[in-house]
Amino acid sequence: MTQDSRPQAVVFDLDGLMFNTEDLYDEVCEQLLRRRGRFLTPELKRKMMGLTELSSLQIMIDDHQFTDTAAALLAESDAIFDRLLPGDVAPMPGLIALLDALETAGLAKAIATSSRRPFVTRVLDHFGLRPRFRFLLTAEDVTYAKPHPEIYQTAAARFGLAPQQILVLEDSENGCRAATTAGAWTVAVPSHHTFDHEFSGVQLIADSLADPRLHRALGLASVHAEEPRTP
Repeated sequence: MTQDSRPQAVVFDLDGLMFNTEDLYDEVCEQLLRRRGRFLTPELKRKMMGLTELSSLQIMIDDHQFTDTAAALLAESDAIFDRLLPGDVAPMPGLIALLDALETAGLAKAIATSSRRPFVTRVLDHFGLRPRFRFLLTAEDVTYAKPHPEIYQTAAARFGLAPQQILVLEDSENGCRAATTAGAWTVAVPSHHTFDHEFSGVQLIADSLADPRLHRALGLASVHAEEPRTP
């Protein structure tokens, strides 16, 4: 990326990208399924990842032909989350250093996530990070969920930029499809949950948020970040 083509704003996904909440989602899903005599398979997990909570739970219902409604499973999953969240959530490697570097460089930041706003604000406020972002876009702010590009088209419009002028950070196949379809400069940052996802169309597959290639693409000069994870 040349200096003239460098992004003017950065948009972060949340789950699995900023925080290890995908680990918590796994535990929630496993508990929901165990209570019904079923198990979380890699195939089901992949189909559910990156979607809104109601959409992903409906996939679980359809996959196992449960009689529960998605709304009922969502209430049950919220109760499980409430027990897990305070002690188990943590920032992903490189997040805080990247936020510091972006602020030093004067690059605006936002979040675009398929999660619901109360959950997002609770996680951000737990670490005091909400004021560091210009705005949050959540499941309640769009009509169509990822992999539809609406959320990233909306993010670009909120910045007053073309989608090509924003850099999107995503960890999942569905999220990257949303960003690339919108026309954003897209960086995949796979976690151990998504290393086998298909990331066609992205400009970079980073090892972590601390990957020097990501920092160089953003034009971040002096970065004191952790070394990237090895594959």
